[in-house]
Amino acid sequence: MVAARDWFDDGSVYVVDVPLACCALETQAAAGSRGGVAIGEIPHGSKVVVTLSGTITRPMLPAITQVLDAVPEGSKVVAFGACACVGGPYWDSYAVVRGAELLVPVDHFIAGCPPPPSALHDYLAAERAS
Repeated sequence: MVAARDWFDDGSVYVVDVPLACCALETQAAAGSRGGVAIGEIPHGSKVVVTLSGTITRPMLPAITQVLDAVPEGSKVVAFGACACVGGPYWDSYAVVRGAELLVPVDHFIAGCPPPPSALHDYLAAERAS
């Protein structure tokens, strides 16, 4: 089960990470020891950011779609890492989706292989302030 994390421990931004490959280590490092809540327990009206972190493969599409369908409407989607952004070094594999935007509208791209954990935190801080 995928959990949402109250990123700043104040209810301002909840993050639902979909850990797909190695970039998930960076998103997990950024999250630190923050506790999780079930997606259904996110308070109504909260800002929700979904991170797709890592290589998106065709066999994973049903699971990714299930998570995206479960998050509240209006959630933002972040492609985290080169693989989630454009397929990364695996872009020409038959099993790899060449970027999250082919699956769902993406609100923000964080490039890198891998991007530093601070890149995610900085984006979330900007979301919190907006």
